[in-house]
This record gives sequence, C-alpha cells and structure tokens, in this order.
Amino acid sequence: MPLESKEPVNIVGAGLAGALLAVLLAKRSFAVRLFERRPDPRQKEQERGRSINLALAARGIRALECAGLMDSVRPLLIPMRGRMVHDRSGATTLHPYGQRDEEVIYSVGRAALNQLLIEEATSHPDVTVRFDQVCLGAFPERDALRFRDGHDVPLTPTIATDGAGSAVRTSLAPAGHLTVREEFLDHDYKELTIPPATARVLDRNALHVWPRGGFMLIALPNTDGSFTATLFLAREGENSFTSLRTASDARGRDVRSGDAVLALFQREFPDALRLIPNLSTEFAEHPQGQLGTVHTAPFNVGGRILLLGDAAHAIVPFHGQGMNAAFEDCLALDGLLDQHDTWEEVFSRFSRDRGPNAAAIAQMALENYTEMRDTVLDPRFVRQKELALQLERLFPRRFIPRYAMVMFHPEIAYAEALRRGAVQAEILEVLDRKRGPTGRIDIPAARRLISEQLSEL
Repeated sequence: MPLESKEPVNIVGAGLAGALLAVLLAKRSFAVRLFERRPDPRQKEQERGRSINLALAARGIRALECAGLMDSVRPLLIPMRGRMVHDRSGATTLHPYGQRDEEVIYSVGRAALNQLLIEEATSHPDVTVRFDQVCLGAFPERDALRFRDGHDVPLTPTIATDGAGSAVRTSLAPAGHLTVREEFLDHDYKELTIPPATARVLDRNALHVWPRGGFMLIALPNTDGSFTATLFLAREGENSFTSLRTASDARGRDVRSGDAVLALFQREFPDALRLIPNLSTEFAEHPQGQLGTVHTAPFNVGGRILLLGDAAHAIVPFHGQGMNAAFEDCLALDGLLDQHDTWEEVFSRFSRDRGPNAAAIAQMALENYTEMRDTVLDPRFVRQKELALQLERLFPRRFIPRYAMVMFHPEIAYAEALRRGAVQAEILEVLDRKRGPTGRIDIPAARRLISEQLSEL
C-alpha cells in the first residue's frame, strides 16, 4: 500500500532538492514544513561568485517532468551540444556530447531555477515555507529538530536537503547515528563573468573549456547573453591560488595581485582574457570556493531522519551531475512511497538503493575532472572517443559510451554505468591497439568482444 501520513514531513533546506521534494510530496497530499536558513531568495539578490550555473541532463529532466514542472523550467534552459575546447593558440574544437539531436545538456541558472521551484512549492496549500530558520541539527534521542532561535520541532519525519555542509548530517555523526567521510579536492575555484558585449564571439550552445593539464577554465552560457566562467586551480604550488597571493590586509584577508592574475591569463588563457573585462576586480572580490566529496553511510536514522542530495553525497561538479543526482534522489524517494507503508521501510530502502549509485557518480565526477582539464587534449583520447561513437552506431543495444549513459540514459543506474564503462574502456583499448595501417577497426573482433562482455540493454 502507498505510504500515508497524517503527521507533517519536515524538509530542512529549500534549495533545489528540498523545493522539488516538497512539490512531489504535496502532490501526494502530504503536509510539508520546509525550513530554510537563508532569507527568501525571491526577495534578495543571489550572492555572486558561487555556483551560478548548473547543467541539467536527462535524470534531472525526468524528475522535473514527473513533478509537472518541465514546461515552466524550459524557458530557463540553454542547450549545449558539446564541449568547445580552446587550446593555447586560440584554436577551438567541438567535442559533441552525443551523436543524436536530442543528446544535449542544458545550462540553467541556479537562482532562477530555485525561485521557480520555491514558487511552485508555496503554491500548494499543504506546504509551509519558513525562511531565516537556521537549523542546528537533529537529535533523535530527544525527538527534536533544533533551530538557532531556540525552538524545537518533532521529527515527524525529517528529510535533510541542506547541502554539502548539512547541519543535520553534522549533528548525527558525532552521536554515532551514521559515519561520514569528507574528501576535499586540492583544487579550488573562482567564478568570473563574461558580459554579453564580449561573449558574442563564443558559441552559445556549447560548454567552453580551456584545459591546461593541472588546471582549467570553463564557461557556461546564461539567458541574458553573458557567460559564467569558472577557474579551477590547485590550492598550492605552481599555477595555484597560493602562487597568486601576495599579502594579507589588516584584517588578515588574502590580497590578490591583479598583475599576477593578469599574467596567468595572458600566459594560459589569452583568448579568454579579452572576454573578461573585470577580471582583476572580480578575482579579488569573489570568494574562493572549495570542492569535495561527502561519503555518508547510511543515509537514514530509522524512519525518522533521511539525508538526501548533497547532504548525503555531495560530489565535485565535473560531471554536471550534482543537481541531477539530487533530483533523481527525489524521484526515487517518491517512487518508494508507492511500495512501502512505513517511513522506516522507505528510508532504509532508499539508503540501500541510492548508496552504491551515489558512490559511483562520485567516482565518475572525479575522473571527469582529469578528462576535462587534461585528457581531452590527448590524441589517444580523441581517437578512442570517436571509436566509441562508431561502436555505439554499430551496436546501439550493447555499447553506449559511459558519458552518454550518465547524461542521457536515466534508466541506467550510475553504478551500472560505472561497471559497463570499465568493460567498454578495455574493449576500446584492445581495438585501438589492433588498428591496421589504414586506421580502421576490426569489426568482427569488435562484434565478438562486445557480444561476449556486454549484455543487451
């Protein structure tokens, strides 16, 4: 029987996942109390310099469609058909994401999407949203969800969607309710702006990437004609944020050398430098963001608390799957409500099912960083990518490139995409080595390897 509850469901965090989940639960007539630490984002300008752009792909689209929101979201989207790779000379090469017209991903602004989801959630009479509510944690032994203003709310149950720095998760780990491992990348990021006036030279239907080995610059299009650029640099060492630091001001804050930043861009990104007129100012004013992966086990505490999205399994952004994985979480939880009649069964099953998939996309996201900043320039990588597309055309029911499985095939679980991707990588390596003088692949050998090692999808 579908789960029914007369008690309200608490959702901590009215970001993308929390707001979407509130909509899905409200459609099932659950009473939802949505708590958010920030002021109402519909009445306050978004903080600049952090997570402006996101990539929406098939998994996220499927969740939005099930919530009945895709028609409303579509005007916010800009399709991107591939990576436009910029080399040091300024030459560009487009690497398509797929080989079908529909195989694109979409750039979307976080603030606009979040506002739309919050507006949809508040339009339901069963949803109550409370802003400026700073959660201090969840305490199962007291049956309490605690807030900074001193009031407690019963766990009836509680779903934490409060992001990578989740206060709920942080409160549960020391008490032994779950285990948490946080792995920070040794690279940080800065977001910069390419205004419409200079952005006209960029292809608006591509994700632009300037790979430079140990670091990179990327740029995603915005609906106002601008691009949001993000610089990813090591924290320490040569070509790092530390190498650009010159001193500290009277308050101990880092002071960045405009000359050092300009010199880095003149040397490594000369074509991008011409596009960012306020580079020195933005570099000094925008925050330096951290990147990391959160591993949590389990995602639930009985039937009273569940961690979902980044609160459970934050990942680095290099596969464009953080939001999509969180939206897929929402859809998975929604589906489990039809299969179980207690919150404990729902939460336990969610943790068992989503745990391996969260670990798989976390691994693939880290691997994609190496690919984006370095491997895309390797002729062997380019050669094998073209081979993978050829094999997909020849054997479409068995061979789908790993990137395509993740981005365009939500029916294939992340864990299965990781497993099949490893098998396919070995097949590509064998066939690539066996190319004859003409450079053609051995089709009979390919057919044999694929039929033996890859089952039909």
